[in-house]
Amino acid sequence: MSGTDSSKTGILGGPAVILVEPQLGQNIGMVARAMLNCGLGDLRLVNPRDGWPSSAAESAASGAVTVIDHARVYDSTRTAIADLQRVYAASARSRDLVKPVVTPRQAAVELRVNTAKGVVTGVLFGPERSGLTNNDLALADSVIAVPLNPAFSSLNLAQAVLIVGYEWFQAGIEAPARDLPLAGSRPATKDELINFFERLEQALDAAGFLKPPEKRPSMVRNLRDIFARAELSEQEVRSLHGVISAFVNRHGDG
Repeated sequence: MSGTDSSKTGILGGPAVILVEPQLGQNIGMVARAMLNCGLGDLRLVNPRDGWPSSAAESAASGAVTVIDHARVYDSTRTAIADLQRVYAASARSRDLVKPVVTPRQAAVELRVNTAKGVVTGVLFGPERSGLTNNDLALADSVIAVPLNPAFSSLNLAQAVLIVGYEWFQAGIEAPARDLPLAGSRPATKDELINFFERLEQALDAAGFLKPPEKRPSMVRNLRDIFARAELSEQEVRSLHGVISAFVNRHGDG
């Protein structure tokens, strides 16, 4: 279905679309086309399997060259979301992680609200075959689950991006902006949060809390989920760093 009209003013912006380890250039191109359909322009690629740039992606983009040309490549999910302040993960299941699960329509309204108040947002999408790992899901604040036929709910990568992007586009700009978590303090970026998580985990390791070793990964994810649900501001993260320093210094470890 053709609908290209170069005489009309295009729309570009919205949340970043982060593809984690996409496998085929053609799929990336179809994602770029879906993004431009919905006015999304920030495409981020984490370790694309077939490398980048990709002639296959450009061909499959069917004219969405501006998205392809401005795509950025990262070596990890963490670096891809470092500047973001609110992240959603598109997944068929939460994999036992304690996170809010929302539909694409609910997520779109929340994304509009956050964008209206200046919060930098993004949506993670996993590899075509396996989806997002627990470690990737742990970096997100909420999970987007698409309500489909329970007996056949499989989506390809471009379909998933198109559904989320369509709901974003349809949500418009009517969503009212909420107050920031603390007056005068912006929401913490993912980089700031992860730095705090790692420092906290280092202190807990030194105190012997994260044991036994086989349970450490799940304990760490649970702790991160607790703080992620709090939607911490930058000021609150600095305060928590101060709490860690006070405990560590009191016990002579820092």
